[in-house]
Amino acid sequence: MPEPLDLSHHYSRVTKNRGASAVKDFYKYFRIPNIGNLAGGLPNHNYFPFDTLEGAAALPDRFKPTPNKPVDSPTEGRETVISKSANDFTTSQVLVPKTSTTADLLRKIDLKSALQYGTAQGYPPLYSYLRQFTRENMHPNVPYADGPEIILTCGSTDGFSKTIEALSNVWIGGHDPVEEREGIVVEEFCYMNAIQAVRPRGLNIIPITIDEEGMEASGPGGLEHVLRNWDESRGKRPHLMYTVTIGQNPTSGTLSLQRRKEVYAICSRYDVVIVEDDPYWYLQYPSAKDRSIGVQGQSSLESTPSCGNSCYKPKSSGYTFLDSLVPSYLSVDTDGRVVRLDTFSKTVAPGCRLGWITAQPAICERLLRITETSTQQPSGFVQSLIAEMIMGPHSSNGRGGGSDDGGWKTEGWVRWLEGLRGNYERRMRTMCEILDAGKQLVKTGRRQSMSGEWSVVDSVHLYDFAWPLGGMFIWVKLNLESHPLWKKTSHSKLSRALWIHLTTPRYLVLVAPGSLFAPTEKIRDEKSYSYFRICFAAVDEADVAPVSHRFVEGCRSFWRKKKLDDIDGDMEEEVEQRLLAMQMC
Repeated sequence: MPEPLDLSHHYSRVTKNRGASAVKDFYKYFRIPNIGNLAGGLPNHNYFPFDTLEGAAALPDRFKPTPNKPVDSPTEGRETVISKSANDFTTSQVLVPKTSTTADLLRKIDLKSALQYGTAQGYPPLYSYLRQFTRENMHPNVPYADGPEIILTCGSTDGFSKTIEALSNVWIGGHDPVEEREGIVVEEFCYMNAIQAVRPRGLNIIPITIDEEGMEASGPGGLEHVLRNWDESRGKRPHLMYTVTIGQNPTSGTLSLQRRKEVYAICSRYDVVIVEDDPYWYLQYPSAKDRSIGVQGQSSLESTPSCGNSCYKPKSSGYTFLDSLVPSYLSVDTDGRVVRLDTFSKTVAPGCRLGWITAQPAICERLLRITETSTQQPSGFVQSLIAEMIMGPHSSNGRGGGSDDGGWKTEGWVRWLEGLRGNYERRMRTMCEILDAGKQLVKTGRRQSMSGEWSVVDSVHLYDFAWPLGGMFIWVKLNLESHPLWKKTSHSKLSRALWIHLTTPRYLVLVAPGSLFAPTEKIRDEKSYSYFRICFAAVDEADVAPVSHRFVEGCRSFWRKKKLDDIDGDMEEEVEQRLLAMQMC
């Protein structure tokens, strides 16, 4: 296999100047057995106020998986154990002791070590486990020598912030020359936290057109077109890409392997680093394949890159579920130009603020230097609890997340991910079926003709959407052109009026307007009014169908409005008054 490319020419000026932390490097001496440590400024662990860290945790088989192949019947496998009361759930007791008797630092999970100052890579047991899981199970076919490295983060937002700090320079308009301005390409509609992270740094934010899969490689506005025809009067040609490739936020697109190869080849040609943010990788929905406009990606076993006999042979992850998933950009990363962001936010809980970055070792080393002088490492409480739940204790005074007080282990962790996918997939199907059934408004009336009076039935198309192949969202395209007031008011005002109409007491539905995800003012003004993002993940399971029906009924009633007076007035004030009234209750 080839060595990963040296991408140090993309490092920011500050990143190039960073050296190893002398303090962190000194920690290696603390591990000398029986050393009388008078050197470190460490508080005494006996004075930590926590004697144990405990919690009741689910067993990994709590939720019912869905098949890895498309579901034949829309109702097959619809029942889910989440409908049971909390008392019916099977649980285990996770316990992190104050002190573990295990000598092995990669197995030693206790509060003495977890709550102390530690290494910036992450808590050693959890770092070691995630590194192995990433390299052997998630991405067993990374096509460069010695494979990737990882570093733990305080979630994907933290990981992205550090990646951008490492790979871009701050540019200030009116102060710095325009030829020094760097840029980043993003999807035409994208996750706005990422945009808000790079915009203050002065980067050019360049949208790339998308289709049902995601970012387009070619065609007008596609990646190749934008990079080939870059106008250098705007600054440097973009050297960074930010992308969400599974269940893209907000459009729900899932990028096929073939498209990944096409995009990667272009990035390699133009020396672009791919920042792949993939919080929904485990939430891929085979049952939506036949109903979606898009194209389902191939499984990882069928889609590993080919590079001749001198390359690797495709490896299995060891788990059918993981093998069935569309693989990461890492699977085609022959150059070592992919920086992948993973998180526990969607698989455990967002409040964990825990994730990890996977990239070639040289980039991870630079990220390590940033971490040493910033966050240092994620919360020791969270890291130790997650480590104990999955890995299990290696001493008699701890308890893991398994039924026998051992940990979930990798088998249990993968089973948990399968169950999560099953629950979210069933929710997705419930909502999509209701939205599908309601996207036509049938109007009846009577018309006069020379031969007499006739009954007339008209059908109005209200909206459209693609069944999502992954993620948590449905991207609804409004057919506002069919509304009776389309030519009598502005498009954005009509869209806003519908959004407000849905929040009224009769419907009580809150959706995310497309304007929230427009990376540029041009896209916001010219396209965003046509879209709503709907999340099927957040509401309780019992509410998915009722809320979906209310959305449909709200759209239908809005299309019956024929006078501007029906949507005029101080609509913003009306919403604010309702919010204020709720707060006072």
